[in-house]
Parts: sequence; structure tokens; C-alpha cells
Amino acid sequence: MVDGGHLNTAAREVLDLSAAERIDHIRRPRWIGYTRAKQLLDKLDDLLTHPKTHRMPNLLIVGDTNAGKTMLANRFVQLHPADDNPNGDAAIVEVLAIQAPPGPDEGRFYNAILEALFAPYNPRERVAQKQVQVLRILKQIGLRMLIIDEVHNVLTGPVTKQRQFLNVLKYLGNDLQIPLVGLGTKEALRAVQADPQLANRFEPAALPPWQLNQEFQMLLASFERTFPLRKPSRLANEQVARKLLALSEGSLGELSVLLTSAAVYAVHSGAERMDEKVLAAIDWVPPSERRRRAERLV
Repeated sequence: MVDGGHLNTAAREVLDLSAAERIDHIRRPRWIGYTRAKQLLDKLDDLLTHPKTHRMPNLLIVGDTNAGKTMLANRFVQLHPADDNPNGDAAIVEVLAIQAPPGPDEGRFYNAILEALFAPYNPRERVAQKQVQVLRILKQIGLRMLIIDEVHNVLTGPVTKQRQFLNVLKYLGNDLQIPLVGLGTKEALRAVQADPQLANRFEPAALPPWQLNQEFQMLLASFERTFPLRKPSRLANEQVARKLLALSEGSLGELSVLLTSAAVYAVHSGAERMDEKVLAAIDWVPPSERRRRAERLV
């Protein structure tokens, strides 16, 4: 039996299982808390408890692709799960997260809300009818916050369509008197700022790329504790941390996939730790280099 003192409880519990079972554990989604995430979760909690008013505050969380925006939203939804409400007429869903349609399409936006709620609807129904149905259901379930991922998608259509979609968001927030939370890249900030009234209501909050500092080293130590490897990896060591930062280019999503790949390799190879030899063996290509290689293929 391996001690596993370098691991958290969940990882220690599977440490003596087979390689296949440990790899299955390694590949499962995990939440790694860090200071900026906690600050934003606290901000979302503040918005959720904001009293209803004709001008509700909203939040726009901005970050590069793979910065951890969707992970953060999913975590908040998990912390505020739906209540089946068996004695009532409908389930209580205080927080709903959806993905913006691939273009500024009002009808598809309503479809996304209805699908997220498993509500029956007619895709060919007129937009006005869908709007009535969505507002009725959202009031019925007691919605208190709507999170919209990939808000930058509204920039992919004509300007008139973009403005129309932004007006839909404004109307939805006004009618329901709930905070809206947008997630997206820097283009999302441009999309919201295209409407002065929306720009005044959406407070921007950044998820910046990671830097080589104590916070990053603490993040690495937290990751290490979740992987059921039998030897300490000491990821927070400055030399290893510098290497991981370069390979992930400061992206939390890239870092998570990179470490998962390294941990799987460490089990398969018998190394049982994620050291520089393992990082070299998995032949990880940083995202910018992957883009350059893809461009050369075109």
C-alpha cells in the first residue's frame, strides 16, 4: 500500500486501484479553485442576491479561449443546482447557463433556452411566440440569473442583426429583472459596448493569462494533489513551473489537458510522477505552434 500523503483524499482512495481505473480517475473533469475564480464566484453570488430593480447589474467575464470561463460558469451552476420542487407546479431553476447561438439569431437563442430546460417547442414557431413561451417558463421556474457563454458569437452577423440580438438581451433582463452574465473573448466586450445602454449595465471582469508567480505555483500544487500518482511530482518547483507555463502559454484549459496527458503517461510508463522527462516524452506542442502548423497546411 502506497502512503499517498502528497495527494488529496479522492486521489488517495484510488491510488491502489489498477492502472486503467486510475487513468479513468485522472481523465475525469475536476475543479481547481484559485484566487481569481473565488473572487468571480463571490461576485456571481452577489449578483444572484441582488434585489429586483428596473435596471439590474450585469457581468461580462472576458478571457482568451481556454481561459477557464466555461469551467467557472459550470462550477457556479453546480453550486446552485435546480430543485425538482415535487410539491410545486414546476422545478425551481435559479441559475441557467446556455451557449449563445453561432450568430445573432433571436429564434435560435430562444431554442437554446428551451432546450436547456428540456421544454417542448416547435422550431418553426414564430419568434414572437417563442419569446412569449420563454418569458413565461423563465418566470415559472423562478430564474434569478441567466449565464450566456460565447457571447462574442453575436459579432458574426450583419450589424443590424447584432443590434437586434443585443436588444433581445436588454429586453430579457428588463422584463425578468434578473442579472445577465456574459462569457466570451475580448470580442464579447466589443459586442456589448456597441450598445451604450448595455455597456453601462455590463461590468467587465477579466480572466487574464497566468504568469510565473506564487499563485501559479499554488495552482500547480493543487493540480498535483488530484492525480493518483504514487510519487510526488513537485510541479510547484520553479523550473518545472516555468516549463509548464511555457507549454500552456498561460492558458488554464491548456494546462489542464497538458497535466492530464502527463499524468496518464506517468501511469502507463511506470514513472508515477510528472517530471521534466515525462513532459518531454509526451511531446506537447504549445497552442501558438499548433496554429502556425495549421496555417502552413492551408
